[in-house]
Amino acid sequence: MIASMVLMFSIKSNAQIIKAEIRATGLTCSMCSNAINKQLKTMSEVVSIETDLNTNTFTVTLKEGNDLSPKVFKEKVEKAGFFIGSLVVTAKPETIAKSSYILVNDKKSNAYEVQFQVVDKGYVTEKEFKKLSKSYKNVETYASNNEEDFHIKMIN
Repeated sequence: MIASMVLMFSIKSNAQIIKAEIRATGLTCSMCSNAINKQLKTMSEVVSIETDLNTNTFTVTLKEGNDLSPKVFKEKVEKAGFFIGSLVVTAKPETIAKSSYILVNDKKSNAYEVQFQVVDKGYVTEKEFKKLSKSYKNVETYASNNEEDFHIKMIN
């Protein structure tokens, strides 16, 4: 019993998001990107943020051992007054073993780090969501818009 508890806690400590690449929509100037930058920097788990103004992409590197979910990035971007057009996450494989992550494609990875895109409403553009809704109509939970479930498409 003690061994299983130690294993459970070690898996939890290893389950983490390493990096998040956020492409925001609605930005028109560098002041807009500043607003998102400021919101992201309020998270104590953030190590660094790289901003690409040409693509409106924010690459957020996080501290080891964090227990964040994609929801926090959506909340921060929306608090700044913008929306997520794309969210690509690099994480340890144990992260997607959590019940809140639902794989929508058959791609599996045995890599040390996995990369996936969150494809739920609010994590892709409205146009992309409509397209994906047709593609993932066989995934029962996809249309439910449960804020605690994250439908993910493996990239690597």
